[in-house]
Amino acid sequence: MNQLQIVVLAAGHGTRMKSDIPKILHPLGGRPVLHYVLDLAWGVAPKEIVLVVSPALKGIQTPFKHQTVVQHPARGTGDAVKWALPHLKPEGFVLVLFGDTPLIRQETIETMLALAQRKSDLAVILLGMCPKDKQNYARLVLNDKGELEEVIEFNDLKGNQHEIALCNSGVALIRGDLLESLLASLTPNNAANEYYLTDLVKIARGKGYTCGVVEGNASEFMGINTRGDLSLAEATLQDRWRDKAMTEGVTLLDPKTTYFSYDTKLETDVTIHACVVFGPGVEIKKGAEVLSFCRISDSHIGAKAVVGPFAHLRGGVILHEAAEIGNFVEVKKSTFGTKAKAKHLSYIGDTEIGAESNIGAGTITCNYDGFRKSKTSIGTGVFIGSNTSLVAPISIGDYAMVGAGSVVTQNVESGHLALARAAQTTIEKGAEKFREKRRTGKEL
Repeated sequence: MNQLQIVVLAAGHGTRMKSDIPKILHPLGGRPVLHYVLDLAWGVAPKEIVLVVSPALKGIQTPFKHQTVVQHPARGTGDAVKWALPHLKPEGFVLVLFGDTPLIRQETIETMLALAQRKSDLAVILLGMCPKDKQNYARLVLNDKGELEEVIEFNDLKGNQHEIALCNSGVALIRGDLLESLLASLTPNNAANEYYLTDLVKIARGKGYTCGVVEGNASEFMGINTRGDLSLAEATLQDRWRDKAMTEGVTLLDPKTTYFSYDTKLETDVTIHACVVFGPGVEIKKGAEVLSFCRISDSHIGAKAVVGPFAHLRGGVILHEAAEIGNFVEVKKSTFGTKAKAKHLSYIGDTEIGAESNIGAGTITCNYDGFRKSKTSIGTGVFIGSNTSLVAPISIGDYAMVGAGSVVTQNVESGHLALARAAQTTIEKGAEKFREKRRTGKEL
């Protein structure tokens, strides 16, 4: 729609969350709840987005372009839209979304916009739903023509009106040229002494205009008001992302125990085993495999690479093709070249590792001295023996070797062998003497 403007209402703090954090900023699938709504808004290409917030969020920063206005005092949804009026033009349609309702699909909004394009005379269009549990939702009454006749708030329902299946989701689409005049007619004649946006239907009908409704899936309109709601929203998003991944050619061996982030990118023939958690910023290329009990964030995993089990990748990890990260290995801000390996019990941080290098079990890159992080550079075809400590900054040249148990503090040139451990002392019959003195209680 060429002249669409969007208002996002986000002034509620959410006292039922029992949190110092406003409900719209609680994390959901790796980013704040509000970001899903703003993402949805930009997905339908509006001319303008106005975010209405409380004074506590006056300086809110998001990755999206929008105007921000503060509603104070808060006197209902209709009043909130009034605060946005200075940033809106009297043209096209104005879509009103809610910052705590992150599950609405773009297709649902596009269906609503399509109705507005077909019937541009409609003054107000509401998104309706038919939930199994109608709770305290307002009901939508249609006339014989299928037009929206009336919105009945829950507290005003009488008799069999409680049985009306079609409920209000809260999302509204209003003609831009009528918005200001309709809002001006709102009155706070209700128990809460607030201006309700839904009253616009009654006002528009009273002025001789027609109103419409589009029905969406009830699962899309759940608002986040409690920690329980947040948990249910997370479960809904995860199920969507799992289904999408499998539809696009990813194998999930135990889908219910795989947790994605909003931006997880998986190519075809990727295999994810049970109990894997992805934080933001993960991309996995074709044919890679992630074994059980891994946590991965901010990482690029190359084609045919293998990670896990029990591995932790974070902070800017790049694994090139067929690289391998194994059991109980933590990798942070490091690059593994093609076919490079760290298979067991290691910490690799701030490190560049060349192709086909092998990092032995128990290897640690000592990248932090208590004041700053330093880098380790390991070349191509290097062999690092088990239980080695590489004290950064340090460089290990191509095809070099480091003996097991070494503490390496100086650079190792290409092709050289480094050994850095104390000489072994062997005491003849020492074990027998030790045991005998322990048995007799004598000192060694």
